[in-house]
Amino acid sequence: MLLPPKDSVLRQASFTNFWISRILSSTSFQMLSVAIGWQMYALTHDAFSLGFVGLAQFIPMVLLTFVVGHAADRFDRRKIVCLCQLIEGGIAALLLVGNMAGWLGREQILLAAAILGACRAFEGPSSSALLPQLVPKHILQQAIAWSTSAGQTAQILGPSLGGLLYSLGASCVYGAATIALLTAGILTCFIRVERSERKTEPVSLRSVFLGLEFVYRHPAILGTISLDLFAVLLGGATALLPIFAQDILHTGPWGLGLMRTAPAVGALLMSLILAYYPLQRAVGLKLFAALAVFGLATMLFAISTNLVVSLVALLLTGASDVVSVVIRSSLVQLQTPDEMRGRVNAVNSLFIGTSNQLGEFESGVLAGFIGPVPAAFLGGLGTIAVAGLWMYLFPSLRRLRSLSES
Repeated sequence: MLLPPKDSVLRQASFTNFWISRILSSTSFQMLSVAIGWQMYALTHDAFSLGFVGLAQFIPMVLLTFVVGHAADRFDRRKIVCLCQLIEGGIAALLLVGNMAGWLGREQILLAAAILGACRAFEGPSSSALLPQLVPKHILQQAIAWSTSAGQTAQILGPSLGGLLYSLGASCVYGAATIALLTAGILTCFIRVERSERKTEPVSLRSVFLGLEFVYRHPAILGTISLDLFAVLLGGATALLPIFAQDILHTGPWGLGLMRTAPAVGALLMSLILAYYPLQRAVGLKLFAALAVFGLATMLFAISTNLVVSLVALLLTGASDVVSVVIRSSLVQLQTPDEMRGRVNAVNSLFIGTSNQLGEFESGVLAGFIGPVPAAFLGGLGTIAVAGLWMYLFPSLRRLRSLSES
């Protein structure tokens, strides 16, 4: 149980609704991504069309970032999350109908992917900013760890469940996602939050970009967000996993599946540990230590020629990355006023999305020039170098003792 007995049953129920809703929503999105991508390629046999699916989901996140943050700070975050989940459920239902009726084609899939991307762009920052309103401040770090565990559970279950259901037919995936998303929306509607008096400043160009200004003015937040950006950018070897599976470890598709799952399993285990044993002291040093482990584990993966060793290395990358995620998220939530949380979380989401997307691009390009093993090894080395540089550039982050320090 996350909340102590003295806290209200209503608050516990609200957090439980939030957690289950997050699992259902994130798992459904993973399932839909698998089904949409597979069906697009089945219909077109065109790699470019497959790439456009990812682009259609990514572009709304970039274009809507600052609008999303401003909306999350002006309107009821619970209603925003609920509306997004219901719209996503409606899109899944339309995909179901289109697939069964036979009119689902390339253009319809791309449009659905774009709407799903826009909904996720609104849902993510609004959901993150909503969480501090559900639990007491002193257990927020544990709540974030539980929330992170929900996301990791979705990453493990979503793709495999989507693939399994797709083997029975695309309609099975779309039908299951429709039910799950509508259920998530209903659960979110029943969340009860403490009313907070938020300042509603007039809409202006400055107010829209105020989240970026806030991050820049707070070295601890800027340091941890930018550190995660560059560490993942350099150390992300995810794009190279098919090459390692086929050419280096000689495992085939089953080995690739295990390797893709390993980081999420490590992340899930670590998030559960942090939920019960939150970080208390020397938080800044623990952040840099986690990044060092991430870099070393990436280097171990790069030189490994044994599947078991590679899986252990990937599991360690997932576990160490979660430490960074929980510290970053907790800092953002605890050191940001409630009236600014939507905009600051939107900036945070932009950094995360950029690092993941560009990290895979960087790894692929570098591997094309020097080979996958040197590229992955240098990526891990680069992560350690960035961590060392950030210790020098952001001394306040290095000296950070607790997450509640200002």
